[in-house]
Amino acid sequence: MSFEIVYTRRAVRDIEKLPQDIRSRIGKAMVKLLDDPYPHLRKLISREIGSYRYRIGEYRAILDIMDQEIVVLRIGHRRDIYRKVK
Repeated sequence: MSFEIVYTRRAVRDIEKLPQDIRSRIGKAMVKLLDDPYPHLRKLISREIGSYRYRIGEYRAILDIMDQEIVVLRIGHRRDIYRKVK
């Protein structure tokens, strides 16, 4: 069972703002989710910004999973990501 990663426009903008070394680390980490994402994810208590979080060092990816798609909603530093609801 293989999943597909889909990035929202907001997630793409978040990634473009990051330094190149962080972008490559995030890209490598996202590949780990393709076979089975659930062991790597944690459910969020508040579902306002998404259903799951994925820890990538000091950064977090906020995700939803729909059927076989992993929808990346936001990516940001852990100190800011949960405050950015809009």
